[in-house]
Amino acid sequence: MAKQPAVDLDAVFAALSHPIRRGILEQLAGGSRAVNELAAPYRVRLPTISRHLSVLGAAGLVRVDREGRVRRRRLDAVPLSAAFGWLTRYRVLWEDRFDRIASLVEVPGVPPPTRNRRRKTKR
Repeated sequence: MAKQPAVDLDAVFAALSHPIRRGILEQLAGGSRAVNELAAPYRVRLPTISRHLSVLGAAGLVRVDREGRVRRRRLDAVPLSAAFGWLTRYRVLWEDRFDRIASLVEVPGVPPPTRNRRRKTKR
């Protein structure tokens, strides 16, 4: 089995912190795209999209394929998988803690209270 390269989770989470970069990744999940295609949904200039692509590339999330003169970007999901794995460990930890709290708080045979989302106002 081939060993996966180390993923810089700080770079991945930093890259995911901007809505345009997350949108670019969503577009690339559908297949490779040219920069003009990636820029179309946003009201920013091409150099701004190029800077976002540089951040995504530095995090290892985007790869460049050359087709003649055109450079198409494609998604590399390995860093996303590593970030998901890190988040999953903590999700399991917190779910376990919440389950233990619930077992301490709940009284057998008594249904949990329901929360009324609408507050009644006096008129």
